[in-house]
Amino acid sequence: MYKIKNVPIIAISALWLLCNCKNDKTQKTPTAEAIDDFVMTEYNNPDLMVDLGVGLWAWPLPMDYDGDGDMDLIVSCPDTPFNGTYFFENTSKGTTKMPIFEAPKKIGQGMKNLQIYSAAKNPRILGRGIEYLNFKDSVFSNPEKLFPNDHLEKGHQKLRFSQWTYVDYENDGDLDLLVGIDDWGDYGWDNAFDSKGKWTNGPLHGYVYLLENINGKYVEKGKIEADGKPIDLYGAPSPNMYDFDGDGDLDLICGEFLDRFTWFENTGTRDKPIFSKGQFLSNEEGVIKMDLEMIIPSAIDWDKDRDIDLVVGDEDGRVAFIENTGVKKEKMPIFESPKYFQQKAEHVKFGALATPFSVDWDDDGDEDLIVGNSAGYIGFIENLDGSSNPKWAEPIRLKSTLGEEIRYLAGDSGSIQGPAEKKWGYTTLSVSDWDGDGLKDIIVNSIWGKIEWHKNIGKKGNPELLPAQPVTVDWQSRDIPKPEWNWWSPAKTELATQWRTTPLTIDWNNDGLMDLVMLDHEGYLTFYERYRTLDNGLMLKPGQRIFYGVDRSEYDNKNNPENNVTGPLRLNTGKYGKSGRRKLTFVDWDQDGDLDLIVNSKNAAWFENVGTENGKINMKFKGDLSEQKLAGHTTSPTIVDWDKNGVPDLLLGAEDGFLYHLKNTSK
Repeated sequence: MYKIKNVPIIAISALWLLCNCKNDKTQKTPTAEAIDDFVMTEYNNPDLMVDLGVGLWAWPLPMDYDGDGDMDLIVSCPDTPFNGTYFFENTSKGTTKMPIFEAPKKIGQGMKNLQIYSAAKNPRILGRGIEYLNFKDSVFSNPEKLFPNDHLEKGHQKLRFSQWTYVDYENDGDLDLLVGIDDWGDYGWDNAFDSKGKWTNGPLHGYVYLLENINGKYVEKGKIEADGKPIDLYGAPSPNMYDFDGDGDLDLICGEFLDRFTWFENTGTRDKPIFSKGQFLSNEEGVIKMDLEMIIPSAIDWDKDRDIDLVVGDEDGRVAFIENTGVKKEKMPIFESPKYFQQKAEHVKFGALATPFSVDWDDDGDEDLIVGNSAGYIGFIENLDGSSNPKWAEPIRLKSTLGEEIRYLAGDSGSIQGPAEKKWGYTTLSVSDWDGDGLKDIIVNSIWGKIEWHKNIGKKGNPELLPAQPVTVDWQSRDIPKPEWNWWSPAKTELATQWRTTPLTIDWNNDGLMDLVMLDHEGYLTFYERYRTLDNGLMLKPGQRIFYGVDRSEYDNKNNPENNVTGPLRLNTGKYGKSGRRKLTFVDWDQDGDLDLIVNSKNAAWFENVGTENGKINMKFKGDLSEQKLAGHTTSPTIVDWDKNGVPDLLLGAEDGFLYHLKNTSK
């Protein structure tokens, strides 16, 4: 029933409906040596402006880097593969608040825990207990140790942030050190929800320390207090101490691991600061929040109007301007809501941990991209010319018929790793005519592990998407399976499986109905067969583990084998936060007439289909397709054929949100 050799291959992506399969077993086998490296996908659209961005996690250092009198952006990205510190040049004339920046130029390695002290004549850049002297000329090559960072850090558990900056705290003419340190000890990491979805571990902590400069030597003065208690933010304090309210003394604004900013008013004097209880920065729109989390605020008078603004890095590599209006309300300085800077388009990007699917979404005859990301959005990136090196439009976030952007979010209880991940959604998806009405729908998995779909009620060339509804399974009176660590249970026809793994729709058995292949609740690659019900509806049958790993059948999420036997193919043996995280697609990669499996790896890994026996599809692990490292956490593959030569090529979404193209040289 499941034999697929010598038959048409159905719907791996909407433009890869037929695989042009060949049965020549003498063809060259693809190997790492035989395949070119992945190449970043360019917009090829010189007039396009897009959100300014590096890869995963932006550490902004706003300054006039080139000395031409306007404000440039230096942004460091510590992650893979877009690791580096980048110069975004401001070539706009005048004092534009929101200039269009040039595409980035790499000037150094990627770093985290960077803070800028902008009150000096020349900005000074600090790291973890060090200053990078003469940054404009030396970048990171001339570090000077200021204080042993482990002296402050040793009392904290699972520390992830150690942020140092200067301040003349007591107005005595020398520079003291302000240090933000977080502590994840109470929080733990994952699997700490009770049966009602309440987090039973503690919160994140974020403390701010003062190191006073006494005769040129830094002396620890302990945690800074507000309202008589040590300041304790929700992680990642990012302290900035400037006169934000224009009253002549220095106030404190901190970030957090999530998305908000806390203002601590100095109710003392310039010489002897006393901080009042923290308040979240807000304006007429409510509490000011960034779009994502892991935010990094840097204080500077960006627009040169003599008040101190915020330039803030976001998790997906973008950078925002939050303007200080100079107005106060109930003593609090009023800031505008974040506005994200733009740059001249260079490489195609959609957030972080991009999960592309190639499909002719607008029915104009070429391959577009529908893409998920860590923020939980779903984007449409239009192919504008259908060439072998396409011209791409700016990504557009898709909306439902309710008029709202589609966004999946964990909230307080949707991530197995706890409420610190409430602003993440990790959408991964596929596109197909799921209900057989001739229109392309979108099937989605997310941080929740719930498999849902958006029905297209538009018309060809003009899709309109309904809000999400569950994919339905006829569990045939069985106990409804779910990951054993889920605090919540699926409804009687819902499919609850592992988070952050591709829900691949494909007519696997060639019966004209779209099936589903993906990881089940225990990490096995599973076939969910579609069938028509008595009332002519469509449902999935319970999953069948028809895929077998040859010689090695169980793997962790990095493709490390965990046994040496043939058996049902288990792509992830991990539990809790280590579960799921597998992105996959099927394609006849070696052009031998059957469907192989491509999965995420340091780039992408290939399981060769070596034949079907007694309904079992045997897959043999062949390794990575390249030596190039594109993954920190993960990648996500989809199949493309931009050159229209009938040979499937590969497009990877990487952790940095950029897209990487690999030509298939197997023919």
